[in-house]
Amino acid sequence: MTILSWNVNGLRAVIKKDFHGFLQKHKPDILCLQEIKIDTEAIRLAEFDFPGYTEFYNPAERKGYSGTAILARNIPRLRSVSAPPSKGELIMLPKLSWDDEGRIQVLDIGKVYLVNVYFPNANHELSRLDFKMKFNDRLLKHFKALEKKKPLIVCGDFNVAHEEIDLARPKENVGSPGFTDEERAWMTRFLKAGYVDTFRKEHPKKVQYSWWSYRMGARARNVGWRIDYFCITKKHSKNIKSSFIMDTVPGSDHAPVGIIIGF
Repeated sequence: MTILSWNVNGLRAVIKKDFHGFLQKHKPDILCLQEIKIDTEAIRLAEFDFPGYTEFYNPAERKGYSGTAILARNIPRLRSVSAPPSKGELIMLPKLSWDDEGRIQVLDIGKVYLVNVYFPNANHELSRLDFKMKFNDRLLKHFKALEKKKPLIVCGDFNVAHEEIDLARPKENVGSPGFTDEERAWMTRFLKAGYVDTFRKEHPKKVQYSWWSYRMGARARNVGWRIDYFCITKKHSKNIKSSFIMDTVPGSDHAPVGIIIGF
């Protein structure tokens, strides 16, 4: 199974940049999207159509802001969350009551829960750092509750470069949003809580990025950050066959990241 994750920085925007062609070329079994920036009205009007995929949306209450979505290919049918899934069925767990920014989706894909997360950005002057840390702590508690039922695959835009190898200019960015001591320490704590960063496990010394600023030709010069991750419950990390970053794919300031997993 191939699962991809991509912060598209606006679903409408990426569709104009051949998003359908991307789907047709790569044919992921599941594609998790962050920062879709669409509202419930667009979803109600079925404004978007992705042939061959079933769409799950979690828009923010604030119009044109944040939001997540999951596209899943070749689903035979869907059941209510109260019924156990049959082979091949996928079930979306209910939206969390405290997720008013549309940042979290949990999809039951059979043997594991797939969690799609768009973590908050600490913002310039770290104006949302406290909000982010509270969000992260609350989310980790939710992960531990979910783990009592099934192992987790957690993917998305974490908005943090964990180690110095994960950004082009670490010394210049100490204390910057996404590279504060607090954010990095939380990522360490998350991994120590029983998760594996799949890319870093497979590529311990590889320098590759998943996000670049739009300013000063950063992507062309590869002055980037690795802030998009796939993490999996440690005892199930042996099921990961490959973990990768698709850094040549255009369409957003982020690159898609992915895993191939076998159960």
